[in-house]
Amino acid sequence: MSGSPWRSLLWPLLATCAALAVLVSLGLWQLQRLAWKEAVLAQIAARVSAPPVAAPADWSAFDPQRDEYRHVTVSGTFEHDHEALVFRATGNGRPGFEGPGYLVMTPLLLADGAHVLVNRGFVPLARRDPASRLAGQRPGFVTVTGLLRSSEPRNAFTPPDSPVTNAWFTRDVAAIAAHFELGRTAPFSIDADATPNPGGLPAGGATVLAIANDHLSYALTWFGLGLALIGVFAVYAWGKVSTAAAPNANLSAP
Repeated sequence: MSGSPWRSLLWPLLATCAALAVLVSLGLWQLQRLAWKEAVLAQIAARVSAPPVAAPADWSAFDPQRDEYRHVTVSGTFEHDHEALVFRATGNGRPGFEGPGYLVMTPLLLADGAHVLVNRGFVPLARRDPASRLAGQRPGFVTVTGLLRSSEPRNAFTPPDSPVTNAWFTRDVAAIAAHFELGRTAPFSIDADATPNPGGLPAGGATVLAIANDHLSYALTWFGLGLALIGVFAVYAWGKVSTAAAPNANLSAP
């Protein structure tokens, strides 16, 4: 009789150990992801802070993993009549740009006739019309300094673009270039830096660099659940053993 409560705990113990192994594995995986994310963030910080260099001339060699966020310069002439407006829910928290608006993606015509799309910066909804910000439509030959970016991925929640109404929801270089029939276009775009434009718009420096890194909190959550599971099993096992021991104690009493 005395061994029966321990035998009844065998399957709960095995189930607890299996669940604990899964929780610990998930926690360790998040720690691995944390190390990876910290390395990525350090790499991005180094690229952003490096002195600018000429944008890649060999577009076939462009590699997002190697080239994303590189600090570059490029020169050409803006084609303001072909700007694409990419919707953003906020202006990245900058004073005066808290509400929704657009990133102004403008083709830059290079000396050889090719194009590079430049994200010139953010404009609020009320300044969507280029006529409301004519001072910022820089004419002539210009040099742009900024960060190299690849096209944004699209997911199931991304609304479809509407090129006819100039309503875009991702920085899709290929789609924008195809709509405006730009011809040979770089497979990347450039986020212009915060150098002020005449009239203040578009507001450059719109690159979001505050990339979330929640892997440590996720790891602690999984490890915490593992500890909670151990506690629950300990209470359950103690209750089982105590309940089984109580009748035996009554029988042995004088």
